[in-house]
Order: sequence, then C-alpha cells, then structure tokens
Amino acid sequence: MNMRTLINILLLVVLSFSFESCKREEEKGDPQYLVNPVTSLPPNAGKLKLKTNQQYVAILHANLFQVALSANQIFEISQCIESVGDKEIAREVIISNFMNEPGVIMPSAAEMRADIRTFIIDTYQRFLVRNPTEAEIEYFKNYISANPNVTPELVYFSFSLANEYLYY
Repeated sequence: MNMRTLINILLLVVLSFSFESCKREEEKGDPQYLVNPVTSLPPNAGKLKLKTNQQYVAILHANLFQVALSANQIFEISQCIESVGDKEIAREVIISNFMNEPGVIMPSAAEMRADIRTFIIDTYQRFLVRNPTEAEIEYFKNYISANPNVTPELVYFSFSLANEYLYY
C-alpha cells in the first residue's frame, strides 16, 4: 500500500465520521432541563442594620442571662462603649464582665461534648437568630472535637464578637 492510498483512506474515514457523528437534533422551543430555580444567598443576607450600642448590650445580656437589663444599666454600659475609641475592645471587656457574673445560662463542657450538634444549633439560634448551615455545623463539630480546651464560654464569647452578631 502506498502512501497516497493510505492518505485517501484516512481522509475517507475522517469525512465519514464527520457526516455520521453527533448531529444536533432540531427541537421545538427551548430545551427543558427540569431544574428548579433556587435563590442562593448567604445565611446572614437579611441582616443589614447595625445594632446601636444600647441594642448590643441589651441583646447580649438577654442572650447570656435570659433576663433583661434595666434602662439605666443599658445606658451606663453603652456610655462605656462610646467612651472607648476601639469599640471591639470595649465589647470584649463587657462580654468578659458579663461572663464573670453569676447567673450566666450556658451548658457545661460535658453537656456540650455529649451532643455537639445540638449545642451548635442552639448557639446559632440563640446568638445569630438563625439555623446554621450544614457546613457550619460540620466545621464546629470538627473544631470542638479536635480541641479539648474549647469550652461553651469560649464559643459564646466568639459568637458575641462575631460580625454577624453586630447586625440585625
């Protein structure tokens, strides 16, 4: 077989494949993919308003103690926040002071580790007023399981300082 014959055969094969290969079927209208449209937003997408210092203090106290502060106490503590230049440090000090007071309602470390999933869901509902996503649950389950020094107090402290907690 000479080279010219081989090239002709190859050309014939390529051409036959191009005519017999995948062809576009003519459809009536648009193709249907049977996929339901879903709006995908981050979990905190609806929280756009920044809490005032008074709101932050009142909500924080209610989350930790399950009772409200008096108007005078809210005013005094919010004045402390306003008098400090770095608001995050002021919030850290207030959270720390609240955590050191008797009466903070939180589970023990043993209760937290006995049912981490329930603890995470309850904490999200308590502080962020929403249910966590499955990714958030898995992250915290893995983090708490891998770190024996994590306590409910540390988790509550971190949720109280979260950016999402500053908004409603």
